Amino acid sequence: GKKWLVMPAAFYVNTLRSIPLVMVILWFFLLIPLMIGKPMGAELSAMITFTVFEAAYFSEIMRAGIQSVPKGQVHAGYAVGMTYGQTMQLIVLPQAFRNMLPVLMTQTIILFQDTSLVYAIGAYDLLKGFEVAGKNFNRPVETYLVAAVVYFVICFSLSMLVRRLQKKIAIIR
Repeated sequence: GKKWLVMPAAFYVNTLRSIPLVMVILWFFLLIPLMIGKPMGAELSAMITFTVFEAAYFSEIMRAGIQSVPKGQVHAGYAVGMTYGQTMQLIVLPQAFRNMLPVLMTQTIILFQDTSLVYAIGAYDLLKGFEVAGKNFNRPVETYLVAAVVYFVICFSLSMLVRRLQKKIAIIR
């Protein structure tokens, strides 16, 4: 409700959610070192980029999760004499976390998939590891296929885990 906090936060979230991740990766790899006057390196640049970029998505998930809790729950907490902090800790956040857990895990899977984009700046990741192996064994096509299978197995397994978790914590209304 504080406009001086809401406006910058909304600008940050909406801006980063409107820009492709690969562009943000390139900004942090190419432009930020020019602005600060020293190189950061591909790995550090990638870590900062993912932190800044994914924070926008995770914060939006948190906001939506908190807003999914009915206002009556908050008013009930105040009615029994709880403070704002107690209401959030004991009433709102447990219910919100239950609502946002599957979405948080899905966003984490997307983050794992997006790490392959650091290939554009030469940072070392899972895909780069497969590329190096392909060069070492002179089998680039096969190693890229194996990389695709590894990404698929990891992401599919995690998405099945999310589905099971979603069924387990679902509230029947």
